[in-house]
Amino acid sequence: MSLGAKVAANLPYLRRYARALSGSQSTGDAFVRATLEAILADADLKASLDEGGRVPLYRAFNKLWSSAFLQVADGETVLADHEAAAQERLAAITPMNRQALLLTTLEDFSIAQAAEIMDLSEDEVENLVQEAVAEIDRESTTNVLIIEDEPLISMQLEDLVRSLGHDICGTAATRTQARDVIDKEMPGLVLADIQLADGSSGLDAVDDILAIGSVPVIFITAYPERLLTGDRPEPTYLVTKPFQESTVRAAISQALFFGSSRPLP
Repeated sequence: MSLGAKVAANLPYLRRYARALSGSQSTGDAFVRATLEAILADADLKASLDEGGRVPLYRAFNKLWSSAFLQVADGETVLADHEAAAQERLAAITPMNRQALLLTTLEDFSIAQAAEIMDLSEDEVENLVQEAVAEIDRESTTNVLIIEDEPLISMQLEDLVRSLGHDICGTAATRTQARDVIDKEMPGLVLADIQLADGSSGLDAVDDILAIGSVPVIFITAYPERLLTGDRPEPTYLVTKPFQESTVRAAISQALFFGSSRPLP
């Protein structure tokens, strides 16, 4: 496989990580583009990608991300298109904690791989993850709507959401059922599958909700590549089935941290 093919295979997932880290598709993509430009200009980096694949790609991205953050450490805004609520929280939530948590949960790297990506020791990464979990636990609670047509998965998500201290305002297996829930109560967070029981679309169900108000949405699907095409606005928070509970937990923390989602066309 050529280097270009190797990078292309991992690119959708790097873009997912960049969006989750920054809370913005446009900002995340800008950092990914800068990473690709750095790769093209650096023969040693290209060689490491050819040999090591995914880890050096994320390592190259994280170097750019960390440098950009340090340059605005005096109070300037590094991500201008964040929601105002997210800007207020950035001062309280350590960026490196988020990086460690996302790498080991959303992106499913081992502690050792995350340490290599972040240029830290394994103990330092483990401590960052523990600190991030503690910060998650301090997040305010909200009410959650689960749109999922598989009963066992729906129950698993309910248990997980409640274990994090949140409430369930309703569950739905179809777009119609989701409408019925939001007619009674607007959720503070939505966990949504894409393909629903009656052939309706979770994307349409989410659009119904976002037409009423801005709500953070986490899509949970067995086919993430269908949404990571770059051809249209993409969901910021995307979890792949089968999922680890720690991955969903990290996504919930990020979604509530940034406080909003972007509708899909």
